[in-house]
Amino acid sequence: MQVKNKILEVLQKDGLVFKKLDNLFYFISNTYNYSIDEVKKGFKKLEEEGKIYRERKDKYTVVPSKNFVRGTFIGNAKGFGFCEIDGSDNEDIFLPSNMTNNAIDGDGIIVRTLSQTEEGTDGQVVSIFRPVKRLVGVVEKIGSNYFLDPDNNHIPFKIRLIKGQLKINEDDRVVINLIRHNDKFSGSVEEVLGKSDDVKACELSIIRDHGLYETFPQEVLNEALALPQEVLPSQKKGRLDLTNLVTFTIDGEDAKDLDDAVSIEKCEDGYILGVHIADVGEYVKYDTLLDEEAFNRGTSVYFPTSVLPMLPKELSNGICSLNEGVERLTLSCIMKLDEDANVVSHKICESVIKSKARLNYTNVYKVLCDQPADEKTESVKEQLVMMHQISKKIQEKKTAAGSLDFEVPEVQFIFDDQGMAVDFTKRERNDAYRLIEDFMVLANQTVAKEFCDREIPFVYRVHESPRKEKVESVIEYMKGLGIKVPAIPQEITPSYYQDLIKLSSGQSYTETVNKVILRSMQKARYTNNCLGHFGLALKYYCHFTSPIRRYPDLTIHRIIKETLHKQLSSERKEELDSFAFEAGEQSSITEKNADKCEREVDDLWKAYLMKDKVGEEFVGTVSSVTNFGFFVELDNTVEGLVKVEDLPDSGFLLFEKQLKLKGQKMSFSVGDRVQVRLTASNIYTRKIDFEFIKFVK
Repeated sequence: MQVKNKILEVLQKDGLVFKKLDNLFYFISNTYNYSIDEVKKGFKKLEEEGKIYRERKDKYTVVPSKNFVRGTFIGNAKGFGFCEIDGSDNEDIFLPSNMTNNAIDGDGIIVRTLSQTEEGTDGQVVSIFRPVKRLVGVVEKIGSNYFLDPDNNHIPFKIRLIKGQLKINEDDRVVINLIRHNDKFSGSVEEVLGKSDDVKACELSIIRDHGLYETFPQEVLNEALALPQEVLPSQKKGRLDLTNLVTFTIDGEDAKDLDDAVSIEKCEDGYILGVHIADVGEYVKYDTLLDEEAFNRGTSVYFPTSVLPMLPKELSNGICSLNEGVERLTLSCIMKLDEDANVVSHKICESVIKSKARLNYTNVYKVLCDQPADEKTESVKEQLVMMHQISKKIQEKKTAAGSLDFEVPEVQFIFDDQGMAVDFTKRERNDAYRLIEDFMVLANQTVAKEFCDREIPFVYRVHESPRKEKVESVIEYMKGLGIKVPAIPQEITPSYYQDLIKLSSGQSYTETVNKVILRSMQKARYTNNCLGHFGLALKYYCHFTSPIRRYPDLTIHRIIKETLHKQLSSERKEELDSFAFEAGEQSSITEKNADKCEREVDDLWKAYLMKDKVGEEFVGTVSSVTNFGFFVELDNTVEGLVKVEDLPDSGFLLFEKQLKLKGQKMSFSVGDRVQVRLTASNIYTRKIDFEFIKFVK
């Protein structure tokens, strides 16, 4: 990692040129005392990551720089495209059709910026550093040849399939290895997923389109299988023994990767709250194949019927899962709280626990409501009631600080024994969920503050304040609803946003306003700088509590362990800071990919469940407006489009700031309640179409 930073430092010097690449390698090797092989390996890695670009034979440029940016190609069926800049909320760069360098949707690209006007920036693709290697789609037969019709409608051409070992038939849904020949493409079939109209094959095609796989390379599995499946006596040495402490896990009924346990004890002047997290860093070491695979995956991905884990099940469901009744290695954040739930002191340490019970949210909520629950949950009722009291106090403090709580519904599917969706509803978020959320946030905040204060390299979860122009759009919209809105302050604070949320509370448009406010906020990300978390109104925040399923958590666990075991040298701190930055950057990318994939799979199952309801009428809320119609979200979270051409009016104009679509006789605003009829539900495109019937009061 460190050699890459040194290479970037050298290349950032203005006017650096060299006669031969080897000369540059030798210069870096001699100056910074790295081997030639290390320098070459670092150079190759930087090129693969698109962080350097060979501008001409004797000059490399660091990306991003004044004239070059790195990003993802967003294709268009008409041939032109856009560059979505990595790690930036700036406007995308427009790429004319003759400036795309044959990039296709999803390619990682380096773009030279060409011109900038009020309408935006134009650019030219100069390098494809991360080409799309696989595509999914449906097999078509034209004459005697087979072609792939890509699922991705941003790729506007069919791809000829070359003969391979797998037998294919027309209408098969397949994954291909993409082969590029300058401006021509072909492919070989790697996997047959099923028939085009099979919903399970459609689900797999979405997953493959995002580069996700449920299986691990055999060499990675071999490393996992070689690990002990029980805690060894030698591993317990020097750890705090908490095996006699009453600890337990609280998760969903179907969860198998249990990475957090909690404990509570009453003391004379408050409470001792323990948050005990699986010590994954004890098993997944730096620079192993397991570590490399976890880095590449970045996160576990959760679908209605399955989980694609970051780590093999031997770890995620086995030795790293805090299963009931067995010893497990943990990192504990033990916090002393006063009677008002303020953290007055804390200790972060390596520990070993034995979970007394594997609880679920359903039964815990019953206990919190003083209703009968199962025997296991009842056995820790005293602790749960105590935790509930602390949770309520934490929530009061969070609200007072300005923490934002968006009541935006999530979908929960109900499946039969064959794994087919039979129904869906809004996911309930009750006090059992909030209790665990509150304790995890408190531990994350406590850990982040300590390591920031000690100036030890770390990965932080940051959420920066919204941009003023985004806030102005929210204000315009709320004014359009007749809401009296306070003026925008000089500094936009969480408390100001909290006030905006309160202004629409309890109204028919509450959820819609919450979504509008949520969309105005920046995306949370991972970085090695402690920049605070706007949404939680916290100065310090990280993700410490889920190292089984998130790479940033695993990264900081290993930093914590190094800190506990030895004083970090300045050189090691520099190495860790570099690694923390890279881990944060990679994790932000993989998180974005996983979120998008999860949404698309949810949309698929919604479309599947709605296709038999064509012709039925529903009541919903206008969730967004466009120049081609408006979207309606039903109370069960399904969202569909009402097209402008199907409306009983004409001459519609879009008023973006007011979030309104206005015709000659009628207008539609975000938040309006309407009755619609379902006219189409397509599992291939995951699109749902409605017909407007009438407004509903």
